[in-house]
Amino acid sequence: MSNRSNGSPPAADVDVLIVGAGISGIGAAGHLASQRPGTTFTILEARESIGGTWDLFRYPGIRSDSDMSTFGYGFKPWTHRKAIADGHLILDYLQQTVADKRLARHIRFGHRVVGAEFSTAERRWTVTAERADSGEQLTFTARFLLLGTGYYDHGEGFTPEFAGVEDFRGRVVHPQHWPEDLDYAGKQVLVIGSGATAVTLIPAMAGRAGHVTMLQRSPGYIFSLPSEDVVAGVLRKVLGQRRAHKLVRRKNIWLTRSMYKLCRRAPKLARRLLIARVRRELPQHFDVDTHFTPSYAPWDQRLCVVPDGDLFKALSSGRASVVTDRISRFTASGILLESGRELAADIIVTATGLNMSPFGKMRLQVDGRPVDLSDTTAYKAMMLSGVPNLAFALGYTNLSWTLKVDLVWEHFCRLLDHMDAHGYDTVTPVLHDPAMERVPFMNLSAGYVERGIGAFPRAGTRGPWTVEMAYEKDVERLRDGPVADAALHFTGARRAR
Repeated sequence: MSNRSNGSPPAADVDVLIVGAGISGIGAAGHLASQRPGTTFTILEARESIGGTWDLFRYPGIRSDSDMSTFGYGFKPWTHRKAIADGHLILDYLQQTVADKRLARHIRFGHRVVGAEFSTAERRWTVTAERADSGEQLTFTARFLLLGTGYYDHGEGFTPEFAGVEDFRGRVVHPQHWPEDLDYAGKQVLVIGSGATAVTLIPAMAGRAGHVTMLQRSPGYIFSLPSEDVVAGVLRKVLGQRRAHKLVRRKNIWLTRSMYKLCRRAPKLARRLLIARVRRELPQHFDVDTHFTPSYAPWDQRLCVVPDGDLFKALSSGRASVVTDRISRFTASGILLESGRELAADIIVTATGLNMSPFGKMRLQVDGRPVDLSDTTAYKAMMLSGVPNLAFALGYTNLSWTLKVDLVWEHFCRLLDHMDAHGYDTVTPVLHDPAMERVPFMNLSAGYVERGIGAFPRAGTRGPWTVEMAYEKDVERLRDGPVADAALHFTGARRAR
C-alpha cells in the first residue's frame, strides 16, 4: 500500500476508492483512517451532502427502526439519550464522525459513479464519475474499489399502478420525494401502506393533520419499544460513555438476536406474544384481529418498531385510524375500496415501498468483460466471485444494518494487512464448485425484495459463500476467522497462488 498520508486532499489515484458517503461509506473510511493510517482513499458521493438515505428522506418523523447503540459504529459510541433516534440526530452523528475522523477532505460531492473497470495487467480499477453540476466525466484510479451504496434506488420509489389516480383532485405524494411546501395542517390525509415508513408517518402527521388514515392491504407485525434505553443511561453515568457503549451494544445485540431466534424457532408462540402486546396498547374495542394480525409468520418480513407506542397512541386518541381493505380505484375525492366504501382525502401518501438497485446502477467490467451481477456469487457476503479487488457492504435485514457494515470493513482492513505482509497486489474470490446451489442474497418475502433481488449477486449454500443474517456467525468468520482461504486467489510481485 502507498505510504502517502491519508491527510492529503482527495486524489485521482488512490489505494482505495469508496463509492457512497452514507452510513456504509463513512464507516469504511472511518475504519481505514483508524486501522490503516498510511492508506490513501477518496469517497465519491453522488449527492451534495453526506448521509445517504438519512439525507435523502425528508418525510415527517423519519427515524431509525434499530437501537442506535447497534446502529451506530462500533468505533464511535452513540451518546444521545434517545435509543430510537430521529433522522436529524442520525445525520448529526454522521457529521460528527466525519469531523472526528477528519474525513471531509476525502469526499468529492456531486460525483456519481457510472462505471468501473478492473485491469489485470495494471492491477487497478479505473472509475468513471459524472459531475452533477456540469455533466463532465472524470476518471479516478484505485487499487481497491469499495461499494457503500446500499441497496435502495435513490432516484425513484415504488408506486403501484393505481386506476383513476389522474381523477384525484388532491395531492399525491411519495415519501421518498417529500415536497418541502406540503402543508397538511387540518387536512384529511390518507397513507397507503403498513410498513416502516407508514407507521412512522402516521403518528408524526397526526398532531397537525385533521385526521390521518392508514390504508393497508394486509397487516404486519408492529412492536413497541421505549425510545430511551434506561439501562444505557445508568451505565453511561456509572462507567462512562466508551465502556458503557460496549456493554449496551452487547446487551442489545443479544436481545434482538434472542427475539429473532424465538420468532423463527417458535413462530406460533412469538405470534401470540406479539399480537397480545398490541392488544395491551390499544383500547378494548379495537379490532386487532382485522388490523394487526398478519397472515404470515414473524420475521418472514421485517418487524416494524414504533417508539413508545406512538402509532397506538395516535390510533387510541382518534387522531388516526386504520382501514384494512383493497383499493378499487382513485376517485376525485379519495379512494374507492373493493368493499364499496369510499375514503375521502385531501392528500394521499403512497408509502408503498422502495425499489432495489444493486451498487448504484454502476457498470462493472473486468478486462473489458461486463460483469453480470446475478451471475456472481457473494464471498463472505462482501466480495464477488471472479471480480478482483472489490468489496461491498450490505447490512442485516434482521438486525442493525451497521453491525454487518462494521464487520465487513474490519475484515477488509485485515485483508489489506495480509496482502501487504505477503506482497500480494490482487485478490479474487474463485468459486471452485460451479454445481453448488445458489440462492437469493436475501430471503425476506417483502415486496421490495421480491421485486428487485434478482438483479443482485447470488448467495451460495455452504462454506464462505453463504450470506449470514446472524451476527455471531459473522463475528466468527469476519472478525475472528482467518483471512487466507482456499476460495481466494492472490497474485503479487513476489508470490502467487
